[in-house]
Amino acid sequence: MNIIYLHGFRSHSYSIKGQQLKQYCLQHCPDHHVYLPDLNKPPLEVLAQVARDIQSLEDVALVGSSFGGFYATHLALQHKCPAVLINPAVHPYALFMRLFGHGQIPLQVTPDWALDEPQLQQLATMDVPIAQDASKLLVLLQQGDEVLDYREAQRYYNQAQTPSMIMTEVGGNHAMENFADKIPMLLTFLALAITKEK
Repeated sequence: MNIIYLHGFRSHSYSIKGQQLKQYCLQHCPDHHVYLPDLNKPPLEVLAQVARDIQSLEDVALVGSSFGGFYATHLALQHKCPAVLINPAVHPYALFMRLFGHGQIPLQVTPDWALDEPQLQQLATMDVPIAQDASKLLVLLQQGDEVLDYREAQRYYNQAQTPSMIMTEVGGNHAMENFADKIPMLLTFLALAITKEK
């Protein structure tokens, strides 16, 4: 299995959860390969980059955290591959406007990338109505998320005709600090989803 980990906003390809996933697979599942692309670039470039990666690999699965969960949802539904979403951002355009407003936009995220108004509009048009079948999505939520309202994700991923599997924990936080404990479960989910396709 080839797993592409999509990090969150203001994170990077060396994010803690991405590294935990990669190290676990190296130690316990050497036939699983984890890719950690840098997503600090305009949204359309991110989608194009990851879409190329998906098309160049076999048995692809996605794991996305926060903003990366938004990207993973979009790409999983488009390319019909399974995904695990960790406290995913459902409508990042509205989220960024609430957090930063027009006063802080353009927002310098990294030395090489600033989030500007045209990119916010791209995000607004990228909002995905859930497809009829969202059964290949596993959504991991924690009620203690201090950035996102977990109930918004619950509603969003439940609205499909075949809804996602959703696991909501009491407590926790946006980073999902107990993520390492969930890695065996999410790998099992992804492997089973890929096996069903064959």
